[in-house]
Amino acid sequence: MDSVQLRLFSKVRLFSNGAILFAVVTSLLFHALISENNLTWQVVLSVMALMIGIPHGAVDHLITIPRNTRRRFIAFITVYVAIAALAIAAILKWNVLGFQIIIWMSALHFGIGDASFISENDLLGKREPSPLILKLIYAVPAGCLPVIIPLVQKRSSDALNRVNPELIHWAGNSADTLKLTITIMAVVAIVILAIFKYYRNVLDLLLLAALAFLTPPLIAFSFYFGCWHALRHTARLTSLLPKSQAAISSGDLKAAFICAIKPGLPALLGTVVVGIGLAVSNQKAFTSTFLWSLLVVVWALTVPHMIATATLDSKALTTKE
Repeated sequence: MDSVQLRLFSKVRLFSNGAILFAVVTSLLFHALISENNLTWQVVLSVMALMIGIPHGAVDHLITIPRNTRRRFIAFITVYVAIAALAIAAILKWNVLGFQIIIWMSALHFGIGDASFISENDLLGKREPSPLILKLIYAVPAGCLPVIIPLVQKRSSDALNRVNPELIHWAGNSADTLKLTITIMAVVAIVILAIFKYYRNVLDLLLLAALAFLTPPLIAFSFYFGCWHALRHTARLTSLLPKSQAAISSGDLKAAFICAIKPGLPALLGTVVVGIGLAVSNQKAFTSTFLWSLLVVVWALTVPHMIATATLDSKALTTKE
């Protein structure tokens, strides 16, 4: 079974790499042919990528609480939704502060999640687990590159203005310092990982750097969230969900992956409905407001999702064998 699951992890990792390469090449082409100032294509691609990623966090109840425990299930869902609702309210009321907190939480969660995916992949491949310090050296830039870098570049102003003008100066006078610090950390991480011959991890960071520096901020975050983080997390879920494990036992990788996505589809529908509801209540252009609303819901869901997956990530990072 491990060999089948390993193939699934490998295919997902390859697909996520390809998706980021597609985002980079597409962005460069659109920039040359249409102009990066035209945000229509960015909004369309971003919404599509975000919607791909939303279902991955909607199965937390299946991996966090015992099945067939109705009372605990109801309590978990109630608390989970309450935390997300409070996060949405906080972001909508305190746009800048809420945004600052969420992006740093997201960078931390994404980096740790990616390192956990690689750790589980190594275990499936019977490879010697890397030391925790090397996992963290990878995790920090892996989370900060696609989340922070796009938002501290000067060209992010147009996108943030389209989404929510109050966010334009979210970093204050620290934008250049953040950009330089994260860039240095990424370079150091790439050098160290190359020295220890973790070449696939080096490739990951190079692709994330290209995504961060060469694509518009909306594309960078959306494609990372939907086509990298979410898909890798979904691959990890296949080892925890009975239906996915049954499909893996029969060698059906596609069915295993689909079984890990299906439970999250109602959340996708609910997010779209909430996003549309928030958008139509706003006086601005519908497409811009819908994207902002969708981003708010995604960011808000990151809060309970991060709490729910903390134990899973911790176990993946510290497992020795």
